[in-house]
Amino acid sequence: MARAATTSDAFNAVAEPRRREILSYLALRERPVGDIVIALQLEQPSVSKHLRVLRDVGLVRMRREGRRKLYRTNAEAIRPLHEWAGEFERFWRHQLNQVKERAEAKMAEANLKKKKEDS
Repeated sequence: MARAATTSDAFNAVAEPRRREILSYLALRERPVGDIVIALQLEQPSVSKHLRVLRDVGLVRMRREGRRKLYRTNAEAIRPLHEWAGEFERFWRHQLNQVKERAEAKMAEANLKKKKEDS
């Protein structure tokens, strides 16, 4: 099956680590391209390219303020990504709870054995 272009699919767009960094950086507030370049230590053309992809799939929004372009995350578009990842969070939480229960049972067993040996 052919892979969807990064410009048409949010999941493929966030598969690129630098785009995830940009989204994380923009999560706190709206920022101009220059701030992103400085904060993430990336080249300006690279940041612009990544922002374009993120904009094309709707994960960020841009507005103009004079000559500056300000970018911010689009929470509504990020929601499906969050919900999908949440399914795995529930799975891992369940798995970790099982590991914890087994470890606690082993600890209780070891403590009981030690008490018997000390008696």
